[in-house]
Amino acid sequence: RVPPAESGGGSVQAGGSLRLSCAAPEYIGMSYCMGWFRQAPGKEREGIAALWRPGAQPHYADSVKGRFTISRDNNRNTVDLQMNSLKPEDTARYYCAASDSVRCPRLDDRDYNAWGQGTQVTVSS
Repeated sequence: RVPPAESGGGSVQAGGSLRLSCAAPEYIGMSYCMGWFRQAPGKEREGIAALWRPGAQPHYADSVKGRFTISRDNNRNTVDLQMNSLKPEDTARYYCAASDSVRCPRLDDRDYNAWGQGTQVTVSS
């Protein structure tokens, strides 16, 4: 299968916004759970948001709750991550992932089967 493909990363000043998008037609079309993870240099990968289907209750990490919003469009086969009020500590490489686990939308990366290459987000102070 074609893995998920992220886009939309870049550089922004603290307090700014970015929107990441993930194209994953072979997974969204199969009703996989979709999640966003990030990894900063020297740190472990962190699950930040996951969503089973449009309208379902999303799950967020405490570190991004209230600032980030995950959304899913099954017609476009995309899952987006709107990031507002960005902080320097949000700087990381962001990954989109797909899961067929019944435990989804848990943010445990062991539940996710397919991963994108990632997109870099850099937030300057």
